[in-house]
Amino acid sequence: QVQLVESGGGLVQAGGSLRLSCAASGLTFSTNTMGWFRQALGKEREFVGGIRWTDSYTYYTDSVKGRFTISRDNAKNTVYLQMNSLKPEDTGVYYCAARKGVVVVTMNYDYWGQGTQVTVSS
Repeated sequence: QVQLVESGGGLVQAGGSLRLSCAASGLTFSTNTMGWFRQALGKEREFVGGIRWTDSYTYYTDSVKGRFTISRDNAKNTVYLQMNSLKPEDTGVYYCAARKGVVVVTMNYDYWGQGTQVTVSS
């Protein structure tokens, strides 16, 4: 059974930082592309960024470029989302997801975590 468990969310002031972690089990983590998504209250879930398993290529949506960094530790079956210079508009539930293949930018991921809340106060 595949499980993705996010942690590290919380309340932070604008300009602050958080690091989210996503621990994976039940899958061959090293051959899965990993993605981060977020969903603000009343809005659709959106793609934040992802990291490809073959070469650790990363992609970020424009609104987080230069502020967020995704990395992975295959030995720990964990993917991270380092978030700096946080803004109130970054508030939402953050989800990690896993998929086979090399496509990073897609909503079509195979497995999803339960999400962790990030709240950025102004």
